[in-house]
Amino acid sequence: MCGITGIISPNASLHIQKMTDAIAHRGPDDEGIFIDENIAFGHRRLSILDLSANGHQPMISADGRYILIFNGEIYNHNEIREKLKDKYPFKSSSDTETILYGFAEFGTELFNQLNGIFAFAIYDKQKNEIIIVRDQFGVKPLYYYQQENNFLFSSEIKSFTSFPDFNTEIDENALANYLYFLWSPGENTPFKNCKKLLPGHYITVNANDLKSFSIHQYYEIPFNGQYEQKTEQEWIDALDKRLTKAVERQLLSDVPIGYFLSGGLDSSIIVAIAKKLHPNKKIKCFTIAAETDSRLEGFADDLPYAKNVADYLKVDLEIVNAKVDIVKDFDKMVYHLDEPQADAAPLNVANICKKAREQGYIVLLGGTAGDDLFSGYRRHQALYFDEKLKFVPHHIKSFAQKLTTILPNKSALTRRLKKIFSMYEYNDKQIQMASLYGWMPFNKVKKLFQKPPLLFEPNTFLKNSLHNIPNETSRLNQMLYWDMKYFLTDHNLNYTDKMSMMHGVEVRVPFLDVELVEFSTKIPPNLKMKGTTTKYLLKKVAERYLPTEVIYRSKSGFGAPVRDWITKDLNSKIEIELSKNELDKLGIFNSSEVEKLIITNKKGEIDASYSIWCLLAIHSWSKYFTNRNK
Repeated sequence: MCGITGIISPNASLHIQKMTDAIAHRGPDDEGIFIDENIAFGHRRLSILDLSANGHQPMISADGRYILIFNGEIYNHNEIREKLKDKYPFKSSSDTETILYGFAEFGTELFNQLNGIFAFAIYDKQKNEIIIVRDQFGVKPLYYYQQENNFLFSSEIKSFTSFPDFNTEIDENALANYLYFLWSPGENTPFKNCKKLLPGHYITVNANDLKSFSIHQYYEIPFNGQYEQKTEQEWIDALDKRLTKAVERQLLSDVPIGYFLSGGLDSSIIVAIAKKLHPNKKIKCFTIAAETDSRLEGFADDLPYAKNVADYLKVDLEIVNAKVDIVKDFDKMVYHLDEPQADAAPLNVANICKKAREQGYIVLLGGTAGDDLFSGYRRHQALYFDEKLKFVPHHIKSFAQKLTTILPNKSALTRRLKKIFSMYEYNDKQIQMASLYGWMPFNKVKKLFQKPPLLFEPNTFLKNSLHNIPNETSRLNQMLYWDMKYFLTDHNLNYTDKMSMMHGVEVRVPFLDVELVEFSTKIPPNLKMKGTTTKYLLKKVAERYLPTEVIYRSKSGFGAPVRDWITKDLNSKIEIELSKNELDKLGIFNSSEVEKLIITNKKGEIDASYSIWCLLAIHSWSKYFTNRNK
């Protein structure tokens, strides 16, 4: 796990050091720079496998043809190395060298052989060509920027801001994304000329013709509407086997490994399987003690369940205090996120990773993606209720939707009811599903802008993406595709990577083992969610490992008291940073509409806390990454 950055430019050698310094937090153990005429690579190393100098990067092949910089871990690299060891002169035990010679042998065909988390760039001196690739599910971030004679790439956007010719023109469609979803799906970032390389894609760049760079897809999540036929017991056995193999693969490390343990099903089953694999080994887990009553945000308190699991499995549990100075920590969080995401969960990730690093745990395994593979969100349950209402005429459901808009926002139950019925604002079934990802009606999002974005309609974007999986007709699986393709990648994985690497900690995601993900797409949808029971099959596996009260507890989250912070702790920050004067300097938002949003939220007429949080995040992001509000 590291940080990579690179530049192809006539003045590459002048700027690579600053670009690399900007991501020094990602790799506290080593630094490397490679320069060849108009090409420069920078690398910051967090040593996980082969801690010796043999793992230094940029890594150059023995014949001098290939130069590699790599961020991530390849869990099956020893299997790949077996195919290569008699042909190439390996001098280390690192997965970096396996990629280097794997590419020399297989070229881009290597990518689909890799089971891991990765973003890397390879310079082929013979072809004068650079290949930049991102893993199948986007666990590792990768941004790129191209304009005229400059092509830049990096693990984090902040590398680009040190480049003197970097164009900071804002993409207001992307900002509309953040306000609608709280994150931005797909390739768009707040900068018009800066893009995310999509998961399962790679870029080919000719060093002599930057404008003709090309992007290729090498992987798609294989939802195809084909489900294997097994008995329920056979499915339970098969999933147990796949999960165990995934955890076993990801225990590959030359440094200590710890675990997230929230007390929820997903992280708990990962710890339980690790315990099964190594019953006599010390297992260190980390959890968060909520600062306030999480029921105010609509979630059960996790801590009693985390303690229960730790006692049941006889593992060591470190309880990390969730207390933060939100006024002080807000801007720091946004800076490290690189994007104005609107969620407080990153603060919990940062606190846990900080504590883990202090205690010598450089790698953490977590339960991220269990909900996305096996159906763990309330929006999945909304499909069940929609099915029950399918005989009710749409105009009646639409009328009920309008009635729910006048309900008060004081309870989590009311908010959820309004969310479910919000889908009936639309007639199209796929648009209805897509609308469940929104946090504010898009017509209200547009009103917040001085010049409303015209080219972007978020629900249509999601609907159109289903063209990638034309044979998948299950509505649940279509939604899981969106969860894995966008929500997981562009939200959860992004903040998990950025906030863990902020403290030099690698987070691994066993649920995103390639074989496990592909296996999950073959499970019949009625075994993922049975009635309103989410993650049905995963829960049946968990019965072999965990107490019933942990498996069948109410849904929780990894959040924080956002609504309370917005009305209290952050009130002064809101009054200053979202004032007419500040917003006019920013030059993006309609200050009168923003003021109206803040006032109606204070009165409790609407629930706009996360939207206001997002506006604060955009202001904070702009302060760090542009000159607009100075």
